[in-house]
Amino acid sequence: MLKLMITAASSNSGKTAVTCGLLSLLKRKGYDPCAFKCGPDYIDPMFHRSVLGISSCNLDVFLAGEEGVKDIFARNSKGHGAAVCEGVMGYYDGVRSSNSGAKGEFASAYHVASLLDISAVLVVRPKGAALTLAAVIRGVAGFREDSHICGVIFNDCSEAYYKMYGPAIEEASGIPVLGYVPHMEEADFKSRHLGLMTAEEIEDLTERIDRIGRRMEETVDLDRLFTLTGGTAGSCGGATGSPSEEPHADAPAAAEVRVAVARDEAFNFIYAESLTALKAAGAEIVFFSPVHDAGLPDDIDGLYLPGGYPELYGRQLSENESMRKQIREAVAAGLPTIAECGGFLYLSAELEDTDGNRWPMAGVLPGSGSNAGKLVRFGYGTISSEKDTMLLQAGEQAPVHEFHYWDTTAVGSDMSLTKLSTGAQWRFGFASGTLYAGFPHLYLGGGKLAERFVEACKRSHER
Repeated sequence: MLKLMITAASSNSGKTAVTCGLLSLLKRKGYDPCAFKCGPDYIDPMFHRSVLGISSCNLDVFLAGEEGVKDIFARNSKGHGAAVCEGVMGYYDGVRSSNSGAKGEFASAYHVASLLDISAVLVVRPKGAALTLAAVIRGVAGFREDSHICGVIFNDCSEAYYKMYGPAIEEASGIPVLGYVPHMEEADFKSRHLGLMTAEEIEDLTERIDRIGRRMEETVDLDRLFTLTGGTAGSCGGATGSPSEEPHADAPAAAEVRVAVARDEAFNFIYAESLTALKAAGAEIVFFSPVHDAGLPDDIDGLYLPGGYPELYGRQLSENESMRKQIREAVAAGLPTIAECGGFLYLSAELEDTDGNRWPMAGVLPGSGSNAGKLVRFGYGTISSEKDTMLLQAGEQAPVHEFHYWDTTAVGSDMSLTKLSTGAQWRFGFASGTLYAGFPHLYLGGGKLAERFVEACKRSHER
């Protein structure tokens, strides 16, 4: 089985384009690849899913734990002929915490590669440098004794540059240069305040990625790549047939409750493992759109409003008055609800869109959401509650990740959050026996959060 990580020395090196191009190439050659993403990012896995038709799972050491990461990789790569993991930020960039003793490489791509014992291919943009690149590559590869870095792919690179400097850089660095990806308009994925534009927003994305993959077949030495990463070129090791949209998992429990999960262009930041955990706990997932649907699905016992970009669709969300009214009445009546980040803003009184216009929202919670003009309360943390709530009992903790540019005049104060990197603490959120609402993104794939939510949904169903 081919197993590798696509990584880089820094962000904006083109990891996503190279990863998706390779996935497309492997799929066309019959390897039935699966994909993973290091860290808490929601958007890159959407690109992977657009290529493969199946969910890409996050491998986040802080959120899932070391054993959890191993389990997710093992379960979801089983039966596939290739497993490709996209790194996060720079290869060694992780979290440092004086309180926990975590070093700066904790939860980094390197940490994940070491846990899974997989090879890493370094993506490098060579513009503005020649032989000096050898020093950079050698430095990254030699920074740790067992770095797992087995090769380099130049990105956004001309054929002339590759032929002129590739052999010299390989000789000087001691790291095989496996090929290059030329400058391609198809690989220029636009970004906004939370990262890349989502896969659904990019026109002809599948065709664009296919062209990247076909070009990589001509410019990357696949035989050498397979040899260095443990695969066997020319053989197809994966299963065939129609893929499932969600990740592989053990047989889920018989569905006892129905949970409505918002998923459309405004709300789409949800971990694949969170959905798997809800199903395993006995939930049937029913997707709906707060933008387009007239109301909530019938006969639901719970509601999940994940994060996303509601600020881009403020007018559409506000003009869907029937949906706002149903959600306001359902949550007020005690329907078990998780609303995180963008979903939290949707439950507030009003929301400012990207043009500065303010729109009425569901009105379940107080507060007005608006653009803070900068990242707000960014990073990993642990949340806790001083009282028993739907998800947490008094004194319990759960890992979270927070990442948003919009803030609100009513952040809430029912829970507390301790930031991993600095130990800073603050109050946040609205929590009760039927509600979790706040900016921090939850990870339901580990711990008891999914089970607690489904238990609350069962009580709602019985009522």
